[in-house]
Amino acid sequence: MLVAIRSAALNDLPAILAIERQAPGAAHWTSEQYNKLVGGGVVLVAEEAGRLCGFVCAQAVAGEWEIENVVVAAEFLRRGIADELVRELIRRAESEAASAILLEVRESNLPARALYEKRGFREVGRRRVYYRDPAEDAILYALRFAR
Repeated sequence: MLVAIRSAALNDLPAILAIERQAPGAAHWTSEQYNKLVGGGVVLVAEEAGRLCGFVCAQAVAGEWEIENVVVAAEFLRRGIADELVRELIRRAESEAASAILLEVRESNLPARALYEKRGFREVGRRRVYYRDPAEDAILYALRFAR
């Protein structure tokens, strides 16, 4: 089936929260935080046959976008949905004249790191013991746009 990527609406929040709660490695936020991001940031959702199956959240500050969370529902993993979400986020950032997209990811999250590198992100740094449960370094990535 085809996956459709679109901007999130406030009525998507229950499904976004349900997907996020099932992903132990995701950043866990309150519904109020997601509500604020839907209203003032960038939240894209992936839908298949009318069912929300993943999302990406980002914030834009001073021309730089920062990816906050990329989550795909467990039953939809390994189908390219995260890749489609990130690809569309990059397209939108470019169309909005962003200078870069930044993110951090757990050092052990090799599938995510491979996805970002495939999409042109480059490792630019490390934050020691950034994550908890378990304690782990964050690898910093940036995708810079030529202007």
